[in-house]
Amino acid sequence: MRKKYWLPVYLALLLFLFYSIMAATAIGSVPIPVKDTVRVILSRFISLETSDISRNTVSIIWNLRLPRVLLAALIGASLALSGVSFQGLLRNPLADPYTIGVSSGAAVGATAAMFLRQLTGLNFPQMIPLFAMAGAFAALFFIYNMAKIGGKVPVVTLILGGVVVSSFLSAIISLLMVLSGENMHGIYFWLSGGLILRSWPQLWFVLPYLILGFIVLFFYARELNVLLMGEEVALTLGINVERTKKVLLFVASVVTAAAVSVSGMIGFIGLIIPHAVRIITGPDHRVLLPASALVGASFLVWSDVAARTVLAPQELPVGIITAFVGAPFFIYLLRKKKREISL
Repeated sequence: MRKKYWLPVYLALLLFLFYSIMAATAIGSVPIPVKDTVRVILSRFISLETSDISRNTVSIIWNLRLPRVLLAALIGASLALSGVSFQGLLRNPLADPYTIGVSSGAAVGATAAMFLRQLTGLNFPQMIPLFAMAGAFAALFFIYNMAKIGGKVPVVTLILGGVVVSSFLSAIISLLMVLSGENMHGIYFWLSGGLILRSWPQLWFVLPYLILGFIVLFFYARELNVLLMGEEVALTLGINVERTKKVLLFVASVVTAAAVSVSGMIGFIGLIIPHAVRIITGPDHRVLLPASALVGASFLVWSDVAARTVLAPQELPVGIITAFVGAPFFIYLLRKKKREISL
């Protein structure tokens, strides 16, 4: 995509994300007009009269819905951003934040925290996110060192190592679920991905990782573009391939771990969003990274709306919604790719 078209694309995506956040905050078991939602939110930043809006409505908007909707946007952006990075780094269109095994490590950490809380009664603020982050870092450290050969990390061994470790970690999760007995439902709901009872503390936990991660990944957009042509080409152009791999792998994994640590396992966003955006913007990561983050944010906001309204008052894990939407789209992409190869 030519440079002169970047700003209109970003502006359109930002406007759609803003509309999505306002509309999603208004939707719920207690319908609230969008104009009242906007007024309540703006009143926190500028002098705006809201005396005609009940205190209960203001509380619902500010304390319950808005932080959850904003968190959904942050998590969607984080997973999509990580998906773009992994696909570019591994030069594999099937790569996503779960390929390396970092998400599985985070899931083991969160499951262990729930099991430990049940077993010992130990509990403290942000216990599950902190355990999840620790599990993600441990998985990344183990996979990276297992894949390293003579000081280098081949892409193939990295992917294979991620698959093997993910399978092993899944077995640990299953064991912890069995040992949890009647509390298995809570672990299952977390693993399915959901934003129920999430609020401002979880949002502030994720936000700095997303901001710093985006800055670093965007700074390496040129290197990602060159890596698409192969490591040999990147070396001839003066890029330190191994250092670039380390930085991209670490940063994308941290962004993924932060998102998964508060939302659970939400699949397909990091896989399908980069593909969908790439169809429109092309493969240039200078455009693809921010555009995918914005589309991923809007996508998860509306997925969460569906999760809490489709079977209201019962709430579905949002991971189920993303799977229902993502799987058919991915099948379409595979069929399209198959036709292109046959031609």
